[in-house]
Amino acid sequence: MTLLNHILSRRAFARRSLASVAGAAVIAAMMPMGAFAQNVTIPIIVKDTTSFYWQIVLAGARAAGKDLGVNVPELGAQAETDVNGQISILENAVAGSPAAIVISPTEFKALGKPVDEAAKSVPIIGIDSGADSKAFSSFLTTDNVQGGRIAADGLAAAIKAATGKEEGEIAIITNTPGAGSLEQRKEGFLDQIKSKYPGLKVVADKYADGQASTGLNIMTDLITANPNLVGVFASNLIMAQGVGQAIAENKLGDKVKVIGFDSDEKTVGFLKEGVLAGLVVQDPYRMGYDGIKTALAVSKKEKVEANVDTGANLVTKANMSDPKIDALLNPKIN
Repeated sequence: MTLLNHILSRRAFARRSLASVAGAAVIAAMMPMGAFAQNVTIPIIVKDTTSFYWQIVLAGARAAGKDLGVNVPELGAQAETDVNGQISILENAVAGSPAAIVISPTEFKALGKPVDEAAKSVPIIGIDSGADSKAFSSFLTTDNVQGGRIAADGLAAAIKAATGKEEGEIAIITNTPGAGSLEQRKEGFLDQIKSKYPGLKVVADKYADGQASTGLNIMTDLITANPNLVGVFASNLIMAQGVGQAIAENKLGDKVKVIGFDSDEKTVGFLKEGVLAGLVVQDPYRMGYDGIKTALAVSKKEKVEANVDTGANLVTKANMSDPKIDALLNPKIN
């Protein structure tokens, strides 16, 4: 080959290489963003896969996975009391080397070290409830202290509407001990009662075991032991179910006002019937959706907010038909 032919051949090869690179760039630009995320896996670990509340969270995460092209395994124990089960699920999820993990810790203290360990290998996004760890890349939750204050205001208003005054004996029933979100709700509720409603006296502060039947039994005992009881705060969905059932069975909706937390078909029915005076409703769908969205951003090394308040609203029979409230009470879970 002559020197001239050699030069021409090299130039032709260079033109073909540049054309190939340009063509690849055009194809890449035409591909949807989700196509790059198809191999990205971000598990979500909830406290309890059977509860309606957590099904809403999972529905939000599922929708985010579909919109963003991310594989989202839906994980969790069968009960919020299965702390060791959730720890095992977290460890197994980490072993799969996902891009990130979204988790709602079942118990504040017990999940602290497991989250610390997990975060050494993969970014951890927290939702709903905290853990004794500073390793979360971001945390999305209701301001549960404020949620407790909202419950206190709602209970005081319901008692005043029924009796003409913000006075009387009240109680608080918490689903399980040690859950970060529930302890914060309790804190906010008790602080608000103490500072704003001195006429309301807390005569019982009870913990259950995560079962609605236990909430029913506790409430039944409180009715017997405290005939002057005028109000109760049931600080999560399961307790609202149990307490509402006790109120319904004893036909005490007019006398004992109950504020629950979160909603499902049963508690919304109780609200319509006047068995419950109100529900503090979060936005669990947003927690699930934005949890996955935030986790994907973190996995790409993008900057995200350290803490995001997803909001809470007091729902009563008077406002439950408002479009904004209706969307919270009737989320799309499919």
